[in-house]
Amino acid sequence: MLIVTIWIVTMLASLVIVFSHYIRVEAMASSNHVSLVQAENAAQGAIQYIFSKLSNPDSSAVAYGANPYEAMQVGEGYFWVLRPHLSDDRTYDFGLCAESGKVNLNSAAMETLLKLPSMTSELASSIMDWRDQNEELTAGGAESEYYLLLSDPYQCKNAPLETVEEVLLVKGATQQILYGEDTNRNGILDANENDAEQSPPSDNANGRLDAGFLNYVTINSYELNKDPDGNDRINVNDGRSQGQLADLLKQTVGDDYTRYMTNIRQRRNYRNLLEVYFVSQMTYDDFNKIIGRLTTRSQERIAGLININSASEDVLLCLPELEQSDVDAMIKYRTAQSAQEVSPLWVTKVLSREKAEAIGSYITTWSRQYSADIIAASSDGRAFRRYYVVIDAAEGTPRVIYRQPLHSLGWPLDPAIIEQLREGKKL
Repeated sequence: MLIVTIWIVTMLASLVIVFSHYIRVEAMASSNHVSLVQAENAAQGAIQYIFSKLSNPDSSAVAYGANPYEAMQVGEGYFWVLRPHLSDDRTYDFGLCAESGKVNLNSAAMETLLKLPSMTSELASSIMDWRDQNEELTAGGAESEYYLLLSDPYQCKNAPLETVEEVLLVKGATQQILYGEDTNRNGILDANENDAEQSPPSDNANGRLDAGFLNYVTINSYELNKDPDGNDRINVNDGRSQGQLADLLKQTVGDDYTRYMTNIRQRRNYRNLLEVYFVSQMTYDDFNKIIGRLTTRSQERIAGLININSASEDVLLCLPELEQSDVDAMIKYRTAQSAQEVSPLWVTKVLSREKAEAIGSYITTWSRQYSADIIAASSDGRAFRRYYVVIDAAEGTPRVIYRQPLHSLGWPLDPAIIEQLREGKKL
């Protein structure tokens, strides 16, 4: 009986141990699930926070660091909105990225694409062929005949790209060209990105983050051909709009409007409003009052204009006829301003007339599409989530038009943040 009793006790003890282990595992799983829910909710809170900022009619400074986007607490979690510090690969930067501060792969000319960092002539030509609507081959490019001969064949799309990563389907594209050494997409030179072949990715160990062109391109930038009040702009090239233009000038400058109208009528088919400004001979301040109500185009949407208030140096260098000295002067001017200029007319203070007119058809100071690299973590540091989203606020209520999970790339910020959370400390 004693032996039987011992066996029964042993079995019961074993069952208790197994059950206790099961309960412990379940408790840990439940705790991890709660942490994951916290992180997900924090990520959703970040999107709602961004929506609230973009819903503000005066949201011109949203992308420029005027609002906090670092370690923001929401519920039982925190979020960050990370963006690459393109001039410093040792410093984290936080905020939204204006999509209009990038080159639009769907509308940029060949000459513009060729000026992008790490771009090749083969890839630029192939992008032109991929997005056009025909099978006519661009020199150095590729149409369906090339793609159908691949081991995993497919047709040339002959339509606009739907994501930037779609470019990896295009002839000549590689992950090295698109992402460079920054495979975790945090804009920071991490240890594994500066150790040659010791660990992925392959890099040249030159002490500098050699990124691809990912952070310089978009497929989402456009603006509506509307004035700040949401009304149709007056088309200077449309003869039927001359009466409206005359009324606008009269309201702005008084009796001098006839002289300016006479000057404007000297030409037809203006390429852009900077040409109108120079020909009209209006003062800078007077023309700046009306430039937002004018246009030289008839289309409802204008795709791919580059925001000269937010574009990086490399993107500005993609504009036609600009040299390094021109871009340096533009960056110096905009940095010295206490507030963002509301119209692109300010380039006439920095560039020659010829260069200002050359870039006038490609520039804006308006942004209504923003990208956000959202990192969210639970308050205990057990879980995190990362999403890259693009938000469009051009047509009223902001909405997410693209969402890409990036959790698989790993924690992109300082590891000390997670350690601090796991120790129960507040950020």
